[in-house]
Amino acid sequence: MAGRLIYLIGPSGSGKDSLLDAAREPMAARDCRIVRRVITRSAEAKGEAAQAVSVETFKQMQAQGAFALSWFANGLHYGIAKEIDLWLAEGHDVLINGSRGHLPQARARYPELLVVLLSVDQVILRQRLLARGRESAQEIEARLSRNAQFADDLLATTAASNGPPIILLDNSGALEQTVASLLQRIDREHACA
Repeated sequence: MAGRLIYLIGPSGSGKDSLLDAAREPMAARDCRIVRRVITRSAEAKGEAAQAVSVETFKQMQAQGAFALSWFANGLHYGIAKEIDLWLAEGHDVLINGSRGHLPQARARYPELLVVLLSVDQVILRQRLLARGRESAQEIEARLSRNAQFADDLLATTAASNGPPIILLDNSGALEQTVASLLQRIDREHACA
């Protein structure tokens, strides 16, 4: 039986990287692989434990067919190694840090993918984004507005199309609780079983 792609999405500051790090061991115990993305940003940049490459290297990798999924967002190129296709074919489930904007393409390639939408209370998300210091207060407010609209649109579109379910996870509280909720929900969806 083929494995299932678990596609984690959520706004910047929602804690996707923290969730992936905290879930790594329990997911591995369920025979689920968590994949590092390839990103065109400096290896010294704070954020997820990704493989940093230059734009030129990324484009070469892309031209050579190194990626199962790739996209451009926020001025950076992102890629997921095509190795995931082998793992899925071998029956392993695979969890990736995806892109909200690239979700339609990911669903087209992996129709049975399981979407996990990580959310955070707007007040907490605003505090996290302000603490990071990467954006102005005005940019943060615009981001928060887009995030709320995206979540509403995604849920409405999924309900209207009777598409694969979306797991909603609230990461406003303790990370350990979010990990426990993730594991419970994917067990219910028969992923990583």
